Amino acid sequence: MTDTTPALLSVDKMSIRFGGLLAVSSMTFGVREGEVLSLIGPNGAGKTSAFNAITGYLQPSSGDVIYKGQRINGLSPDAISRLGVVRSFQKTSLFGGLSAFENVLVGLHKRSTQTPLAIILGLARVQADERRLEDGAREVLDFVGILPRAQEQAASLPYGKQRLLEVAIALAADPKILLLDEPVSGMNPAEKASFVETISRIRKRGITVLLVEHDMRTVMGASDRVICLNQGTIIADGTPEEIQRNKDVIKAYLGERSSHARR
Repeated sequence: MTDTTPALLSVDKMSIRFGGLLAVSSMTFGVREGEVLSLIGPNGAGKTSAFNAITGYLQPSSGDVIYKGQRINGLSPDAISRLGVVRSFQKTSLFGGLSAFENVLVGLHKRSTQTPLAIILGLARVQADERRLEDGAREVLDFVGILPRAQEQAASLPYGKQRLLEVAIALAADPKILLLDEPVSGMNPAEKASFVETISRIRKRGITVLLVEHDMRTVMGASDRVICLNQGTIIADGTPEEIQRNKDVIKAYLGERSSHARR
């Protein structure tokens, strides 16, 4: 991957307004295929609003979101997900009464090729498809490191494990680009360090990653490139090393924690 690698997803002059409040102002950036790109910035900088607009949960006031050459703003979240643009959420959105295994199985059923009639008739191919989906659920739970807790209720898992389960569900949707909204929230330092390795393994599966995260150690350890937002505007775009040295970033976001981020 180089600076000339074509963008898999592009945001072009996107603005988002909430009444008289301009949350995002003429934002333009691209996510290159195969990279891990992080969006950082203080609270209210526009990061989650941008995520919501990219994935169809919010319509931009102006501008476009382009995925593989196709304009996707205006499509439903489900339609965008089926194209391969899949996200996790800042707050967990799990089926708390179901097991971790069942939660992932729900996500995997989007891949099922069976018709309602075949399911009603109980055809052999339906059973084969169910076994394939169950194997897939176990594989993705093992991939994120929570297979031993597959039969535990989602609501009973520690919060950090719930975050990993949500990533597993997103992976079950077969993303081409995965948008992760504060995935290490609630994790302890060891879990955060492990998750950086998980992001690397996600990329090795051919999945591009767009990350919103406040934890600077995670951002700097996982990212190829970092974009910093402030008050809805991009103020810096560069490698982790360039971002750590950027005076505008330090002033707007890192502040007194800049020395901690450099360690």
